[in-house]
Amino acid sequence: MITLTIDNQTVQVEPGTTILQAAARLGIHIPAMCYREGCEASTSCMVCVVRVNGSAGLVPSCATLANDGMIVESETEAIRNARRTALELLLSDHVGDCMGPCMLGCPATMDIPRMIRQIVDGDMLGAIRTVKRDIALPAALGRVCPAPCEKICRRNQHDGGVAICLLKRYVADIDLQQAEPYVPDCAPAGGKRVAIIGAGPAGLSAAYYLTQKGHACTVYDDQKRPGGGLRAEELRDKLTDGVLYEEIHTLIKTGFAFINNTRVGTDIAWQSVLDSVDATFLATGGLSADDAALIGVDMNKDMVVIDKRTFATSVAGVFAGGNVAGPKRHLAVRAVADGKEAALAIDQFLTGKEVIGPKQPFNIRMGKLREGEIELFLHGVNEAGRIENVDIKTGFTLGQAVAEAKRCLHCDCRKASACKLRDYSQSHGAEANRYRTERRPFAQQSEHPEIVYESGKCIDCGLCIQIAAQYGEPLGVAFIGRGFDVRVAVPFDQSLTDGLAAAARACAAACPTGALTLK
Repeated sequence: MITLTIDNQTVQVEPGTTILQAAARLGIHIPAMCYREGCEASTSCMVCVVRVNGSAGLVPSCATLANDGMIVESETEAIRNARRTALELLLSDHVGDCMGPCMLGCPATMDIPRMIRQIVDGDMLGAIRTVKRDIALPAALGRVCPAPCEKICRRNQHDGGVAICLLKRYVADIDLQQAEPYVPDCAPAGGKRVAIIGAGPAGLSAAYYLTQKGHACTVYDDQKRPGGGLRAEELRDKLTDGVLYEEIHTLIKTGFAFINNTRVGTDIAWQSVLDSVDATFLATGGLSADDAALIGVDMNKDMVVIDKRTFATSVAGVFAGGNVAGPKRHLAVRAVADGKEAALAIDQFLTGKEVIGPKQPFNIRMGKLREGEIELFLHGVNEAGRIENVDIKTGFTLGQAVAEAKRCLHCDCRKASACKLRDYSQSHGAEANRYRTERRPFAQQSEHPEIVYESGKCIDCGLCIQIAAQYGEPLGVAFIGRGFDVRVAVPFDQSLTDGLAAAARACAAACPTGALTLK
């Protein structure tokens, strides 16, 4: 047996064990992208580097064998810097988007592409779960939202953006028609109480997400019925009282309390409310100077001053969002997003965590498509134009919803949630554009019945080459080209279907990025 020390922990391993494997025995995670158990190490990514015996240079832990008495450092600032540089060099050659443009355009950053795929698959329960993970009131917003997501849909470069709002409305309406509309599971009660002042979209959204976290919420509103600005007269042609009532009723089923006809500061004292809870969320349409003084919050031009990341006010435990926090936050979709994001920050406060608000996901953007690239996205999708003249009262039929959903170009990465390059870039603070120059042309092969290949996301790890060989593929895939232009491809210009007849799914599962993904 070989005895070595990694980060001041001693471990015994068999001869032939790599440093990466030895670290795993100790529960020490060393990031690695091009390594896979059962495959020969290629040392192509250099993200797994460590320092051995205090040497000046770093070595790849995936290919360096453990030796008796070896002393390894895997987590110093210098090593993290080296890993960050390796990641940034990989990012410099990366062609593709982590998140679709539509997600970036949605104030709630809803996973629109996932919802669309679920609609195509007929998975309406999955679709409403996806929608309500980020948007508490999709039936209402599907009728009144100005659709900023649609304005930057990439299909606008061809024949008009996908009708995302109508698709969201369709999913929500189908759910409301069920005998038991979707209600998310809620965590057990944790003993913390939150007062939410205002039952508009921001307040209802905050209550919905905080209740799921196990916090007891009470929503106060000076009106008889909840809904706030969503009950405005000018919206009645689009959003009926019946739809709004049914949707809000599903939110209340999570377990928060609603106290109507009660104006805090008049019918009940501010101090009485503040003293009865552990946190407060101000979601009123506005706040008077007198009320602000009673609460103690700072005001600027009749708006409550908040930390834009955490929604925290100048008073500990008091948060604010929606129109009360700024004129640009009056849109219902922005208010709903405020409620969701504020709920996360409030939960952090209530559970004793650092209050940092929502974590921004790591994202790479390919930018505007060049001439000829849109055709690659159009392969295999519905070529028909956007469905117009939809009945405002009924929305999409099933056939229309599926047809419209099939117009989606799937700009997002199909493997964004399982991409090691993205995960490690986020955890190491990598900057996507540090070494980026003029990007290469976008390339996509989607003729294979099971997988999609985007060579611009390939890091040349060679795992798919080894796996194809293990599966006995007659052609398989190989490195084609030289130097910076080397890419993985099927030999002799044959198709991906010919090269990966049996090993396609295994290769997609092993790919550390979104280069090879399942359809």
